[in-house]
Amino acid sequence: MGSVSIVTSLAGGVPELCACAVKNAGRMEPQLMVTRSGGHGGTGRKAQCLCRGAKLNGKKSSKSINSYRCTKPSNQNEAEDIKSIWKKIKDKQHIFFDMEAYLPKKNGLYLNLVLGNVNVTLLSNQAKFAYKDEYEKFKLCVTVILLLGAITCKFLLNYRVIDEIFNFLLVWYYCTLTIRESILVTNGSRIKGWWVSHHYVSTFLSGVMLTWPDGLMYHMFRNQFLAFCIYQSFVQFLQYYYQSGCLYRLRALGERNQLDLTVEGFQSWMWRGLTFLLPFLFFGHFWQLYNAVTLFQLAGHRDCKEWQVFMLALMFLVLFLGNFLTTLKVVHHKFQKNKGREAKTE
Repeated sequence: MGSVSIVTSLAGGVPELCACAVKNAGRMEPQLMVTRSGGHGGTGRKAQCLCRGAKLNGKKSSKSINSYRCTKPSNQNEAEDIKSIWKKIKDKQHIFFDMEAYLPKKNGLYLNLVLGNVNVTLLSNQAKFAYKDEYEKFKLCVTVILLLGAITCKFLLNYRVIDEIFNFLLVWYYCTLTIRESILVTNGSRIKGWWVSHHYVSTFLSGVMLTWPDGLMYHMFRNQFLAFCIYQSFVQFLQYYYQSGCLYRLRALGERNQLDLTVEGFQSWMWRGLTFLLPFLFFGHFWQLYNAVTLFQLAGHRDCKEWQVFMLALMFLVLFLGNFLTTLKVVHHKFQKNKGREAKTE
């Protein structure tokens, strides 16, 4: 197939795709509003099914159009036409993402285990934003409580019972984060990859720490762990403070999704204005490696009989590798992107 026919196919496919999205989006909105206000639930479900069908058809059309992407255009005019059409396709993909945010989704294994087969889709932007804001406030409040708790355990109350309460608070906090983040992802939030897995690993690590019996090995690592918790809570507070301001600015400019969240790490959108956080993050990552090395040494101690020591060493090593490599990948990608821009300007 020649380039002209490819452009014709693309030009024919995209308007059809646009019409499908716009037509169905326009038709669904009034019916979805009825469902949101507590009215005709059957009509709302029917509207959602129709909308889901339109979205799936649109995705299939996009995939079939993508199959022509490898063919080279025969002249400059066709190249410009194809470039314009791909831009339209990209815009339509954003429309499908917005449509998908209002459709019921399968909860996934984790939410099904915790909540059961319950529909957690929030059907209005106001409800989604309110839940996201409440999630951010929850993170901030508990981070401050954990900071004060770690300081209290390290400097004021050296009692095993207080340590257990602090470790239980860590388990509860990370478990709650994983549930709330899963609900936010179901409702269109784009947090993904390592920053989702990070909290599952942290939940398991905190649970192992909670079960670690009192003894020589525990007290040899206790002060180092509490100092790490103090530093980690401080850095998380810094990240929340500066990331929330940066996200607010980017949302106002239309460069970020309204449901994007603050994370305990570094993402590409933070490059402008938040690079000063990188030294704090890398120091925290290497502290995790230091914790892993210390625990591996304790695991080899002749008096060590607890399985928790070696398991905690593995978990801290996993956290270090995940955090460090993910942050390094983002930084490397940004450097390469900036280098490409400089080469184009020259």
